[in-house]
Amino acid sequence: MAERAYVLAIDQGTTSTRAMLFDGAGRPHGMAQKELAQSYPAPGWVEHDPEEIWSGVLEVCRRVIAQARVSAREIAAIGITNQRETTLLWERKSGRPIHNAIVWQDRRTAQACRKLAAEGLGELVAARTGLLIDPYFSGTKIAWLLDHVPGARALAEQGELAFGTVDSFLLWRLTGGRAHASDLTNASRTLLLDIHRQAWDAELLEAFGVPAAVLPRLLPNVADFGETEPHLFGAAIPVSGMAGDQQAASIGQACLSPGMIKATYGTGAFILLNTGGEALASRHRLLTTIAYLLPDRPVQYALEGSIFVAGAAVQWLRDKLSLIRDAGESEGLALGLDDNRGVYLVPAFTGLGAPYWQPDARGAVLGLTRDSGAAEIVRAALEAVAYQTHDLMAAMAADGAGALTALRVDGGMVKNDWLLQFLADILALPVARPAVAETTSLGAAYLAGLGSGFFSSTEDIARNWQCSRLFEPRMSGDEREALLAGWRRAVAAVQGMAEAG
Repeated sequence: MAERAYVLAIDQGTTSTRAMLFDGAGRPHGMAQKELAQSYPAPGWVEHDPEEIWSGVLEVCRRVIAQARVSAREIAAIGITNQRETTLLWERKSGRPIHNAIVWQDRRTAQACRKLAAEGLGELVAARTGLLIDPYFSGTKIAWLLDHVPGARALAEQGELAFGTVDSFLLWRLTGGRAHASDLTNASRTLLLDIHRQAWDAELLEAFGVPAAVLPRLLPNVADFGETEPHLFGAAIPVSGMAGDQQAASIGQACLSPGMIKATYGTGAFILLNTGGEALASRHRLLTTIAYLLPDRPVQYALEGSIFVAGAAVQWLRDKLSLIRDAGESEGLALGLDDNRGVYLVPAFTGLGAPYWQPDARGAVLGLTRDSGAAEIVRAALEAVAYQTHDLMAAMAADGAGALTALRVDGGMVKNDWLLQFLADILALPVARPAVAETTSLGAAYLAGLGSGFFSSTEDIARNWQCSRLFEPRMSGDEREALLAGWRRAVAAVQGMAEAG
């Protein structure tokens, strides 16, 4: 029998799907990636084709296995990590989705959220779920599908439909429909989970109009989720780890102790601060979420801030404005300027996330003069990532976060040295880039490895983490404050436009 020398991580993200193989030291042994198209059926709406998600997962898994020249029998386990909140409903008998996936960025349920908030549901939601009533989360997306796809609500109430975030959908497909389950980190983003009891909440299900019959079984992040169909990869492989992408990245960054913090810069940007066994309630519109649950241990929580648009702004510069040919050009353009020349980009393309939570806000470029050009706008898009990070970390500090020693960063944008130096300058905090940048995939691999015995403990994970470069702040306090004051004026202008309506 072949030695089980690898774990396979499936990382299904908003704009691409990735598969990676890792060994017992957490070292990568191959990666395959495929872009995922988004569709925009109406202003503020964002969808994915579920079959494209599924076919992409199969393709990248098969490619990485072939490229590494390993067999399925050499893979100890699979870990799944995914874009959170993105919502799917499918027929239990056929496995056929009844509609496109509604992506986490989608704002079509903004009016429904305002109505629920006006009815006074916000306090109950915050107390039980740690979340705010916002279109970002899955609950109102499920209700929209049930109410807008003909016959869907009746089928759901009869137990003939299954709901899942992307993790649950992939697990269903990988196991041939034998497993309908989700992990607690993904479930904690639905508006339907009591994070204190780690159980679906009947009162919230009724309030959001979601039948209990559609819900997946809840499991810890490390569990026996089932086995893949043998024909998919050549042999059955256990699925033993699962987590939402931001929690997986936090695990990959070894942020396993209270007070440790990481930021992931992908399509959006997400900051998680480990608060240990305490579900710290935010007074500054941050989210309280489940960080992870491992066997025989108490649940661990985190404070989270969500930036809806980070790398997506760079994609917009490339695909819609044609200011750059690829994301890598943004670094050179930013380096070519001595300062931002008063130009700010507020990338509220799908609303403002934390700590503002203004779904009707829209993006704007401010401070343009006749001398402004592509370089200023590109640099402003990068700077906006740092400014938004500062907003979130200031809110965390106001919520009682202790003094931080460094911010660990990951995601596609952290290849950009200029951005990380500017980030360190704006935060007045060292920024640490890890040796393995794909920490979301690594976190999924660690969970799978813990579930299969491939990794013995979280101490293994902590020992494996290495810093490849530390960016130290070097900007003066006066310059930092002047830049942040300009950013605050720009955000206020965008908020004013949204309120004027």
